[in-house]
Amino acid sequence: MGARDNAVGNRRGRRWVKRVGATEAWTGTADCRLCAIRGSVLFAGLKEDDFERFHRPIDQSVYGAGATIYAMGDPATSLFTIRSGLVKLTQFLPDGTQRIVRLLRSTDLIGLEALIDSEYPHTATALQPTELCRLPVEFVRSLSHSNAQLFNELMARWHKALSNADRWITEFSTGSSRDRVVRLLLWLAEARGDERCELFSREDLGAVLGLTTETASRTMAELKRQGFISEPRVNQFLCDMPSLRRLLDA
Repeated sequence: MGARDNAVGNRRGRRWVKRVGATEAWTGTADCRLCAIRGSVLFAGLKEDDFERFHRPIDQSVYGAGATIYAMGDPATSLFTIRSGLVKLTQFLPDGTQRIVRLLRSTDLIGLEALIDSEYPHTATALQPTELCRLPVEFVRSLSHSNAQLFNELMARWHKALSNADRWITEFSTGSSRDRVVRLLLWLAEARGDERCELFSREDLGAVLGLTTETASRTMAELKRQGFISEPRVNQFLCDMPSLRRLLDA
């Protein structure tokens, strides 16, 4: 890592941070211009003079699995683009139990609520090693007022977030335990573009799908026994995609 890279360790876990200035972001010396997901991220349509208005640096951060990106109730000062990895958004119930309300992956934007709220309504946690770019909310808000393309992209992101919330209810919170697990496995594998998917703890799996940890574990074991999935490494699965899809159609 370069001279301006530094490691940050606190109660929320360890992360690596790289400061990216406006010139670097535009010229590509900090991997922004050549970023593999550049065409899909919030700032994809910005021009060089837009970046020249960007006086605060972009933080490129790598969070380890289990590290907290922000906590529910924290001051909402930034939005984050996911470059790689997987992030869960969690709300905590009055009895102290958690419910994972959404999973987000590469190219997704988290912390959209910072544009209208002063505090984050969820806790965002990396489920896998996750690389993020942090975008100061005041810059995004200011630029969206003068840049119609960015404003339209923000509206599209809000619509996507609402659609994902609806999908979460209809696909991952209803039906049998087997169907819920199968839908999630397909969603994770399709994000990679092949039959592989990287899972997480059974506790988190249950919290995503509204199942007990025991039910989630039992369902995964049954799918393995029947040959629909295999586990060559811990939490690294190979999915028989056609057979899993047929299970849902049965």
